[in-house]
Amino acid sequence: MLQLKNVTLYRGSKCILDDASVTIHKGEKVGIVGSNGVGKSSLFQMILGQLETDKGDYELPNNLRITQIKQEVPSGEQTALNYALSGDQQLAEVFQQLASAEAGGDGMLIAECHCRLAELDGYSVESRAAKILIGLGFTHNDLQRPIDDFSGGWRMRLNLAQVLLAPSDLLLLDEPTNHLDLEAIFWLENWLRDCAATTLIISHDREFLDHVAARILFIKDQNIHSFSGDYSSFEEQYAMQLELQQANYLKQQRQISHMMKFVDRYRAKASKAKQAQARLKMIDRMEKVEAVHLTNPFHFQFRPIEPAGNPMISFHNVAIGYDEQTILRNVSASIHPGDRIALLGKNGAGKSTLIKALAQLNKVDGEQIYHPKVKIGYFTQHQIEGLTLNQSALWHLQELAPTITEKEARSFLGGFNFSNDRIFEPLSHFSGGEKARLALALLVWQQPNLLLLDEPSNHLDLEMRQALMMALQNYQGALILVAHDQYLLKNLPENYWLVKDGTVTSFSGDLADYHQLLTMDNEAPVEKIAPKKVATVVSNNLQKNYEKLEMKLASIEQSLADIEIKLAEPSLYQETAQASKLAELQQLQQQYCTQRQAIEKELLELIEQL
Repeated sequence: MLQLKNVTLYRGSKCILDDASVTIHKGEKVGIVGSNGVGKSSLFQMILGQLETDKGDYELPNNLRITQIKQEVPSGEQTALNYALSGDQQLAEVFQQLASAEAGGDGMLIAECHCRLAELDGYSVESRAAKILIGLGFTHNDLQRPIDDFSGGWRMRLNLAQVLLAPSDLLLLDEPTNHLDLEAIFWLENWLRDCAATTLIISHDREFLDHVAARILFIKDQNIHSFSGDYSSFEEQYAMQLELQQANYLKQQRQISHMMKFVDRYRAKASKAKQAQARLKMIDRMEKVEAVHLTNPFHFQFRPIEPAGNPMISFHNVAIGYDEQTILRNVSASIHPGDRIALLGKNGAGKSTLIKALAQLNKVDGEQIYHPKVKIGYFTQHQIEGLTLNQSALWHLQELAPTITEKEARSFLGGFNFSNDRIFEPLSHFSGGEKARLALALLVWQQPNLLLLDEPSNHLDLEMRQALMMALQNYQGALILVAHDQYLLKNLPENYWLVKDGTVTSFSGDLADYHQLLTMDNEAPVEKIAPKKVATVVSNNLQKNYEKLEMKLASIEQSLADIEIKLAEPSLYQETAQASKLAELQQLQQQYCTQRQAIEKELLELIEQL
């Protein structure tokens, strides 16, 4: 499928690859890892023909269909569904031809277009596009909304949907999970495992690579090192390689030391001079084994904290929202010293709304108590937007600590890999990852005893994520986490709260149980944090009505699925006698869609009352 032969590649004066070779076979799922700046994205650009090799060559089959995620944010009045459909350019051209043929009454061309649609599986393309969009977190109502209605992160999801729909032999994914929540990541993992295309994935999400990749390419020292298995397997294999390398290095150093002792002892003696010279030549001819350097450029820890009282924060039957809109109701919860809690829930359920309320940035109605010694450290991507771009990392730290010396500042910022003159450079020269690191550094300096972290690992590479994990594991304060990074969610929290249907509940399972809850759509081990003892006739009737509506909705969804299957039959479009049946099915489809919208509205109203 893809072969690199002794490739040397430069970007300006920087050598990215030096005599690198690798072969990727058809259908493989390959993760590509390495520190920032080693050449992962340059490898993609070379495959796409955007960069030429300085030496060596690479081979790709002729007419290979290569797809990649667009990096620019889309805009316009085109609907989400139509934007995703435009990813399949062949089908888009056929549909355009069909529209022109129908407008001009060209029967022959209409027939040809329908034949092409049948060949390209065009009759089911809308259904396939809808499934991808819904899998990525869009609702049925979102499908007909214009692109401009969505935020930047959701527009990038549209780019991903477009790529997943397009026919592909080689799929290039550069950080595909960056704008996804946990539920969409679970869905994407399943989709990629079932996808037939050869797939290359650049990702800083180690759990995602564990679940998708069957091989890892590690770019280091201008070379590509191949490891079979997932990311965890790569880590084990690489650690064993380093251990063996260090053992060989020490063995060789002992041999050299032994020979040098002979040389030092006998080089001045005429009878032994030749033997001494022979040993010196032997040492010179040795292929030297390098010593292992396992230095993570990031080495920071949270500073000592002042303890707060117990509980630190208490909410009792509060309502939480913003802009006169209530998102969460009847929330009763307490945070205690040492708590480590992660919030689970679908996108838009209210996780960030809750964490902002704890940070006293959202409206809270009801009884709320904050211990006077609570010192909150709140991290979100919006913190990055609040940095002053024409100022330096040193300036930002001095704003927090006016009496800090330059030596102390250098030592502290060095732990976040801001060294030498980098601390004086304006942030306008910094990458997104560097800005995120600085925002974290400023948070660490303030010594909070309660950390509220909303997606703290966004823009961070694997080494920084590992350093953050280590620092948080040793942090002595309480911690509330919102994240889509499964590695953080699996290894950091001791308890989970589920934000769902306008409520906050305690989830007694783990991340695997939550995945099963989403997949099987059944009840997981959930209990209220502070259950309300309500057993009135009214609430029972509401619950019964809710269950009836859910059954109706399920029935309508099944009917719509059946209609989609019938609408995918090519004969409907090729035989004039079928025109009335086609019209009937389309009318029925519209009726069911209208009924579904009405039931969904009733369900939302009932949720407000339950």
